[in-house]
Amino acid sequence: MKVSLLEYTPNPDKTAAFAARVCYSSSVENINLDREKTRNILRRVIKSGHHSVLEHVNFTFLIEGISRVATHQLVRHRIASYSQQSHRYTKITRESFVVPPSIEEKAKELFDKYIDEALGVYERLIGLGIKKEDARFIIPQAVSSNIVVTMNARELLHFFTLRTCVRAQWEIRQCAVEMLKLAKSKAPIIFENAGPACVRGRCPEEHPCENIREIREFFKQL
Repeated sequence: MKVSLLEYTPNPDKTAAFAARVCYSSSVENINLDREKTRNILRRVIKSGHHSVLEHVNFTFLIEGISRVATHQLVRHRIASYSQQSHRYTKITRESFVVPPSIEEKAKELFDKYIDEALGVYERLIGLGIKKEDARFIIPQAVSSNIVVTMNARELLHFFTLRTCVRAQWEIRQCAVEMLKLAKSKAPIIFENAGPACVRGRCPEEHPCENIREIREFFKQL
């Protein structure tokens, strides 16, 4: 999997802070934000839950080589825009599959045999004149695709809370961590405490992880 940042709102931290300041200023000409003021405003509004100002900041990512298993989870985040590679029009090849680490370690031969069989039937169906959009019904969810994702900063914070948790499925967690790295590099104040819920306080799970201290340190250093 490869995650790239295609576009983002220029000066994202300052844009969100400016939007917040407009709410309490009689004139925009009086708004003068240096880095310290920007930091103080954003920390205050994020802590108080006034996250609507973060919706003025957008990030667009390209995710390559992610499985349909993971994109099915990804597109459940509805406050976002998606453009995904279509297997109606593009050909599926042997290199188009994601292998989970657990299978790579313990059952790679069995996995490969099944993929080869499915791909063989796929090719035979196409050879019989079946359209790719129907032949793909035989293909396992391990098939990979590319997808462009645009989310605003408010939705990204929510997305990171859910999908960077160690209980998230491994592939979408890997994707979320890479997205967080890129977003944080451009908006370090907005995303300074981004990550799973335990980064900011108590873990909401019934049985919290035993290594929460290490998890917090990981996201702090991200």
